[in-house]
Amino acid sequence: MVWAELAIGDGNAPNAKPSHDYEEGQPMAAIEFDHLSPQERLDLIGQLWDSLTPDAVPVTLAQRAEINRRLATLDRDIEQGRDADDIIADFRRR
Repeated sequence: MVWAELAIGDGNAPNAKPSHDYEEGQPMAAIEFDHLSPQERLDLIGQLWDSLTPDAVPVTLAQRAEINRRLATLDRDIEQGRDADDIIADFRRR
């Protein structure tokens, strides 16, 4: 699914490509998604997410602190981890 397959605005402009000529902070034209299947919507979400660079996603101070806490825990406890294949094998033996 690509942008060109979406309907823009009030639904009177099917298959239109959204304009990138908008001011930041101003709302974009509404995009109609009703014609997309749930899987196509999920695929579109993935494409949108993948198009973002890490520095384009705003992170609050609290989120940054949590990321740093988790990274510190990961670094500290890395040796205590187990390989995913070993864990799955354990579950299958039960």
